[in-house]
Amino acid sequence: MAVSIFVGIAGVLVALVLWVRFAPVRANLAGRLATAFAAALLVSACATQIDAGVSSGADVPGFWWGLWHGFVFPWAWIGSLFSPEIAVYAVPNTGAWYDFGFFLGVTVLGGGSFFGSKKRRN
Repeated sequence: MAVSIFVGIAGVLVALVLWVRFAPVRANLAGRLATAFAAALLVSACATQIDAGVSSGADVPGFWWGLWHGFVFPWAWIGSLFSPEIAVYAVPNTGAWYDFGFFLGVTVLGGGSFFGSKKRRN
């Protein structure tokens, strides 16, 4: 908790310094990127995960289950609207590896990055 507060305060200070530093040239790309990075740092400082959500063992979902859960996310989400027994995200899981698999499943296997980058032909 203390680390999260420290990172949050550091993010605010970095955002303020960058805002003042790039105030005259805010339209500049470097200024925009630095401000966006500082804002992302500030927001990410608030993110925490409870210890009960991360586990280890043979029966705990890892990368491959995260990949599968990310791929079936659209259907699981629709099912979760009608049944409280259907979840879109497994808890507890292995943590970062499960999250990475879930992210890849949603974006790559689910078509998130493919369909958004397709160019239309006239």
